[in-house]
Amino acid sequence: GAHPDDAEYHSGGLAAIYAAAGHCVKMISVTDGGAGHHTLSREELVPLRRREAAAAGSVIGAPYETWDFPDGRLQSTLEVRDAIIREIRAFAPDIVVTHRSCDYHPDHRAVGQAVQDASYLVTVPLICSDQAALRRDPVVLLMPDRFTRPQPLRGDVAIDVADQLDQIVRMLAAHESQFFEWLAYNHGYENQLPADAAGRLAFLRNWYCDHLRPMAAAHRAALVEAYGPARGEAVEFAEVYEVSEYAAPLDAAARRRLFWFLPTSQAAEEPRPS
Repeated sequence: GAHPDDAEYHSGGLAAIYAAAGHCVKMISVTDGGAGHHTLSREELVPLRRREAAAAGSVIGAPYETWDFPDGRLQSTLEVRDAIIREIRAFAPDIVVTHRSCDYHPDHRAVGQAVQDASYLVTVPLICSDQAALRRDPVVLLMPDRFTRPQPLRGDVAIDVADQLDQIVRMLAAHESQFFEWLAYNHGYENQLPADAAGRLAFLRNWYCDHLRPMAAAHRAALVEAYGPARGEAVEFAEVYEVSEYAAPLDAAARRRLFWFLPTSQAAEEPRPS
């Protein structure tokens, strides 16, 4: 993601599923998170957000890396692209999850574009030639959002995250400077926050559920396709992803391998040879 908390806010359920199954999950914030506050200085905020990110990752046992690009000033430069290429090569993931390149925040757009530009180049040996290129590029999933211009999110993968909701909320709550300070101020819910920790956690859970419910409603057909009519119609909390066309395709074999926990993934037909 572009900022500490982006990964877990948009895809914490998927990360929790993979981590619980014993897979290697790594969260990365491309920026330092140093712009997200109304009273703290950048110098105070950056180390705080690094600590919060590490605490959030620890909820599911995942390392959380915060890079040094300045928050609010990110552009899709060669420096950013090369850093992403090197990270993908070093970690060699099956899946990369990132922002769409159409988004309200310029940092989100920059990361989405940089990942798109890096997706193929991770396989090109003469790019960042001091590091071994990958033989194949990963599947890139685009994080869920509700923006419609130039086009709405295509629901290629839909996941019921009700069982992961407690973990997601705990990850979000680790970012105290964001969800209980900056976003409370920026989104105007400061006066609604309870004073006690348990009350704040319950408030955050309800607030986040209000984000997940419309996602499930908007992509009901994808949930029915993933889980079948009975369960798909009943899903209340969902994460939905679009598969990037600029990276590895999510064919039937890849869908079964990467999303084994979706019932209909196991029923997908083998791709026929051409």
